[in-house]
Amino acid sequence: MITIKGLLFRYHSGVITPKNHIDNLLKVIRKNINESIDSAWISIATDDNIASQLRNLESLAKEKAITDLPLYGIPFAIKDNIDALGWKTTVACPDFMFEPNKNATVVKKLLDAGAILIGKTNLDQFATGLVGTRSPYGIVPNTFNPKFVSGGSSSGSASVVARGLVCFSLGTDTAGSGRIPAAFNNIVGTKPTPGLVSTEGVFPACKSIDCVSIMTLTAADADIVLNVAKSTEHDKALETQFHPRSTPISNFINPIRIGIPISCQFLDNGQYQEAFTKALQIAKGLNVEFVPVDIDSFVKAGKLLYDGPWVSERFAVTEDFLNSNPNAFDTSVRQIILSGAPYSAAQGFRAIYQLKELEIETKKSWSKCDVILVPSAPNHPTIEDLKNHPIVKNSELGMYTNFVNLLRLCAIAVPSGFTKTGLPFGITLIAQEGSDNALLKLASQWQVLFELSLGISNIKGTLEEHTILETTKNDVTQIAVVGAHLSGLPLNWQLTERRSRLVKVCKTAKSYRLFALPNTHPPKPGLIKCPSDGVSIELEVYEMPSNQLGSFLNLIPPPLGLGNIELEDGSLVKGFICEQYAVHEAQDISNLGGWKSYINQL
Repeated sequence: MITIKGLLFRYHSGVITPKNHIDNLLKVIRKNINESIDSAWISIATDDNIASQLRNLESLAKEKAITDLPLYGIPFAIKDNIDALGWKTTVACPDFMFEPNKNATVVKKLLDAGAILIGKTNLDQFATGLVGTRSPYGIVPNTFNPKFVSGGSSSGSASVVARGLVCFSLGTDTAGSGRIPAAFNNIVGTKPTPGLVSTEGVFPACKSIDCVSIMTLTAADADIVLNVAKSTEHDKALETQFHPRSTPISNFINPIRIGIPISCQFLDNGQYQEAFTKALQIAKGLNVEFVPVDIDSFVKAGKLLYDGPWVSERFAVTEDFLNSNPNAFDTSVRQIILSGAPYSAAQGFRAIYQLKELEIETKKSWSKCDVILVPSAPNHPTIEDLKNHPIVKNSELGMYTNFVNLLRLCAIAVPSGFTKTGLPFGITLIAQEGSDNALLKLASQWQVLFELSLGISNIKGTLEEHTILETTKNDVTQIAVVGAHLSGLPLNWQLTERRSRLVKVCKTAKSYRLFALPNTHPPKPGLIKCPSDGVSIELEVYEMPSNQLGSFLNLIPPPLGLGNIELEDGSLVKGFICEQYAVHEAQDISNLGGWKSYINQL
């Protein structure tokens, strides 16, 4: 069991070579397959394939320094609905199998960064399911207890990471397929903002909301993979993208506000409720603020995925094959896909309108918090449960996952302890689009705090150099405002829209004067430094994500601008200042002590 960071350290220090490590891994994998005790794989790399990849790695290392290859010699696997050149794509349906003529964009990026593709993994057929039991290649059992499901549809991808057979794997996630299996197997499941990682070369489930997911032992490893896998502007120009571009958020402002659902529904014998309560108690050790939030509108949005016309997307991509090969389908998969056939275009548009209304409702919760924390699943069914209730038990698992892609959010499933029966319990951190790297930083802090074992091993994930994701300095900038941007005034929205947070209310040093500028709409003041006869002026200090500062500056009209303001404690912050010429005919309102006092007087 080894992380990406740990294996890179061994390579760079000469403890082991990529060839030796990959050879040893393949011996273990092939032995398990030959003994019919591993249903997680659909296909494994041949000796010739590995030799070719190692030659390519050697060529890459000649062109670049090894340290410039972030995934140098790192073994990985991909879910078998993702294309790789030289490998057949089955989507867990042998009759549908085809040979792609190129790598999926995300696979090419990983190979170019030095990663070695070990194999393709089992899945719920056509990526339709959250259980890992709907495949002709066999049921993928839970890593900790084979009586329980592994979770799906990326069942094989989760299993091979949890057992340390690869350092990371790719899954896909439409309704939770990258998060449920991660939670059930004690690993990290990262579901990026829709469109952040290209889905070109991924056989679609619901093309408009599909995401490529990343499964790793640690959030720090997921950050490495995500930074390699992200789509560039070049990628977007060449591909058909269904997702609008989002503005990245550099970081959350501390303390992070974590929204805790006012009520969570659990569908087991109480063990999940107990594990969730315990996880929240431990999480108090983080530098966070817990805020109660209502997630009812989120859950309602999630129900549209299978109880609404989005299931028609699954029917649209398989319709011809389904009509000609109905018996090639798993019974439950066929039933779900066929349920998408009757929907009309009118019903589709009505559902889009309904989703928009619910999305507006969710903004009320987002105004209170940066992150929403939910249990990854409401329960953990057995394989026998799925045999008896294949649709109902699967549907239950999507309670806290189905809405995320529909609402264009990003999410990370993180290990959070074990139930009394020894099964993994996980929570999911959810944030608004573009918050991916900031969310990974929080997830890494969560892992360090919880000190849990990695996957099925007894190795604790507490080695800081392998577990902690380094934070970027200067992720926020303090901005002092004295006028129309003050809380409750007309331009404050320009701050809140940029996820700025009020830090404190205070005063300037006694060296400023404040003027009411004429002919400004809305009315604005001008702050001028006057050391000889200045006074203290009331202001508010906000923290703004640094990458939002440029767009904020573009909104500031002359004669105003940003400069250094000295506070009453002697510290300096950036804030609104005014050019001297503009106050010659302006009213001096310094004696009132601040802009709000002037507004109240008016």
